[in-house]
Amino acid sequence: MARFVMRGLVPLRVRRAVLGRFDARYVTRADHRQDVRDALWEVQALKREIEGLRREVEQLRREVKRAGSPAPSAALTTKVEDAHRLATETASAVDHLLQAEVRLWQAVDGLRDSGGAAS
Repeated sequence: MARFVMRGLVPLRVRRAVLGRFDARYVTRADHRQDVRDALWEVQALKREIEGLRREVEQLRREVKRAGSPAPSAALTTKVEDAHRLATETASAVDHLLQAEVRLWQAVDGLRDSGGAAS
């Protein structure tokens, strides 16, 4: 679909009204930044929780070795290892996604600050 842009003299009042309508349809940069900050905080909280769970698992493994109790079944061990692998991969993927989004918005801010974007 071709898009045609026409430039012309438009009274400031009309331009502000039109831009206000467009802006109302989109998330503001400030709101988006806050969403990114909130998501990063959640990722960091999940990271701390995973680290705590890892410590707990290691402690339980040491206790099992000390007590000499029988090892868990192979099916249970496989399920636990798969769950751990999936949780780690998910956390890593979310972290990379959020880092990429932060870099994207830093680039947008850089363009706006340098005057590279049309206003």
